[in-house]
Amino acid sequence: MSSSAPFAAIEAGGTKFICALSAADGRILEQAHFPTRTPAETFSDMRRFFARAVDRHGAPAGAGLAAFGPVELDPAAAAYGRIGGTPKAGWSDADILGAVKDATGAPVAIDTDVNAAALGEGLHGAARNVANFAYVTIGTGIGVGVMLDGAVRRIFPHAEMGHMRVSRASGDAFAGNCPFHGDCLEGLAAGPAMLARWQHPAETLDAGHPGWSVASHYIAALCTNLAYMLRVERVILGGGVMSPPFLLDRVRADFARMMAGYATGSAAADPHAFLVAPQLTDPPPALVGAIELARHAAKKGAT
Repeated sequence: MSSSAPFAAIEAGGTKFICALSAADGRILEQAHFPTRTPAETFSDMRRFFARAVDRHGAPAGAGLAAFGPVELDPAAAAYGRIGGTPKAGWSDADILGAVKDATGAPVAIDTDVNAAALGEGLHGAARNVANFAYVTIGTGIGVGVMLDGAVRRIFPHAEMGHMRVSRASGDAFAGNCPFHGDCLEGLAAGPAMLARWQHPAETLDAGHPGWSVASHYIAALCTNLAYMLRVERVILGGGVMSPPFLLDRVRADFARMMAGYATGSAAADPHAFLVAPQLTDPPPALVGAIELARHAAKKGAT
């Protein structure tokens, strides 16, 4: 395979897939996104994109897959590369790794979408030169990717911090909508929870809507846990629910209130430096991380 061969990258999210072919230096040659429908429909969209892109730019040397979870990442497991039990209808046990191999014809390296986003932000975004940090996405679900000592923390099964239990916001009687746990963090504050709670998508709520105070409480509670348990130097807050420009400062204020000045350490003592927005937008951080995964797959022949 030529050293100038492109890389295939896929950010497989619960709401949409982003597929790209990049040059060897990471520049995007061609990109498309489409809604996450059934596995058969979505994988068909993916195959069509790569068939056209490869015709124009050549076969990829490697592919990187940043997948929503839960997904089996242990190469020794019988279900390696398959989606686990998920509320996403039709996706439980879907062979997403096999679909990417079929679509790209290249060796594939796989990780969670949040781990890939952490990798992208660490290389080129808001955590350059930061050895220990967390990337949080709050969207269709809630996930956390962690970099410790400059390397992505990979464990089997992968972490599911969106399903931790946190203190309730004052007066909040919402039962939660996680089909597995009800009122876990994801069941209280992810995009579908916002919709179920307020009967409107989060992106349509104005700045004065009470939903933002509730969401800020739960997001800050997650950040407090990350600060105390992992002692990271920074937390990057991304995802669709975090898109309103006013929300980050509300989370910072709630975070400071929850930490209450106790054992903050030098990193978390300043919420404005500790809690930040992603810097990568186009391409997004998980896609940048997927390109790096593809680079590793090409070097190592990962499958």
